[in-house]
Amino acid sequence: MTFQQIHIRVNDAATGQPTPVRLRITDAAGTYFAPYGRLTEFATGVNQDVGGNVLIGAKKWAYIDGTCEILLPPGSLHIEIAKGPEFKPIDEDIQLRLGKMSLRFTIERWSDVRKQGWYSGDTRVHYLSPDAALLEGQAEDVAVVNLLAKVTTIEDASGETQRAIPNILSFSGQAFARHAADCGVAVNTHNVHRELGSLGLLHCHRIVFPLSFDNADWALDDWCGQCHRKKGLVVWTDPKNGEPLADLILGNVDAFELTSFEDSQFDELLDYYILLDAGLIVPLIGASGKASNYQVLGAMRTYAHVPTDQEFTYSNWIEAVRAGRTFVTNGPLLQFTIDGDVPSNRRQVSSGTQTLRLRAEARSLVPFDQLEVLWSGRPIEAVQMSSNEGRHAIIEREFNVEESGWLAVYCKGKTLLPSWPAPQHVFAHTSPVFVQRADRPYQARPDAIQELRAKLDEMLAWAQRMQSKRLMHIFEAARTELAKRLS
Repeated sequence: MTFQQIHIRVNDAATGQPTPVRLRITDAAGTYFAPYGRLTEFATGVNQDVGGNVLIGAKKWAYIDGTCEILLPPGSLHIEIAKGPEFKPIDEDIQLRLGKMSLRFTIERWSDVRKQGWYSGDTRVHYLSPDAALLEGQAEDVAVVNLLAKVTTIEDASGETQRAIPNILSFSGQAFARHAADCGVAVNTHNVHRELGSLGLLHCHRIVFPLSFDNADWALDDWCGQCHRKKGLVVWTDPKNGEPLADLILGNVDAFELTSFEDSQFDELLDYYILLDAGLIVPLIGASGKASNYQVLGAMRTYAHVPTDQEFTYSNWIEAVRAGRTFVTNGPLLQFTIDGDVPSNRRQVSSGTQTLRLRAEARSLVPFDQLEVLWSGRPIEAVQMSSNEGRHAIIEREFNVEESGWLAVYCKGKTLLPSWPAPQHVFAHTSPVFVQRADRPYQARPDAIQELRAKLDEMLAWAQRMQSKRLMHIFEAARTELAKRLS
């Protein structure tokens, strides 16, 4: 087969300049061609040469900075170029003539919510170098990449298993370790206990040690306290495990992380609703959890609203998350306003019935089936979309607040998006807004309280077996605080 060297350039339509993208080129037989510096066959294991290449379903892709050199055969080629959910993807066939030396493409936004103060972020990725994280963040149109160092194991030259902490020397805390005009990478830590659970510690002023521990003399609550000393953000990254629930009840966890949505009874969104039904106010955030070339940075992401009169900085983005001005998505873009304003996680209303003006809007390149406004988990207004045509929906209505509860906007559909370890259904969800009437405090659901109490009891029994007075005190204090919500 004859090959010729081709220079490829992908321009942003708005600037006319090269822009980082995800690129895939195949011939009529489906053979994949990688640019120079990328691989046609690459590792996809956890912590194996992560960055620059990605396998999505059965498709191989390469990340480029907007230009690359590549060897291609003349003839029929299929070109695919992507740049996150706000750019129109390029998907076209071309005929490469013998002797042609360059190919030029232009990729164009169909949405630019940054102009309204919405900045996307991935709250947890692992093992990429900061430079690779910056490239992939730019190529996926992610404004904030939270690269979290964590303890892992590797095999050394003699075949022995050793502990390692990739990226710990790049820790940047409350600043970006790498940044460009449209993306910043902050390096913080993911702290893990195999029994008690795990926490993402974002925007820390210093590294919170130890990064992991096996005994019961330490508690995750100690990590929370150190992280909070100078405006760090504590993220519950594994809702199936125990101590972070107690820490959340005691007010020491700032956000709940969602990494996938399969629309099944196992989805962590259902665990999140139980927290809300118990009256626990915690913002919802999205993360890819990327740890290999099998995962796409930003596949699930967090959009946080920084008021337009504030500068976009890492600190301001973190505070927007803390305030609950967020939505999570694997594609659709949401807008939710109350009385014309982007709401934070609490809204106080005076005694007596109050009327709120609600507006919810969903826009998406990928079809979705329904858009709902939820009140304490129940739809109060919904729009059903026709099959394969649902890309834009609006709900506008007035809502009478007759009791305290929470509002949120929920968008979902049957469309499957290729993802690891399983395809995701198209999905987006805002953080809740707790609306509190002065004369009618929120009444927690007894079944939600009972379910959370059962989980605390399991962990308390574990702490008793471990004879850890520190942990016993935490779980007992959380049980006491939870019981108050039924009084």
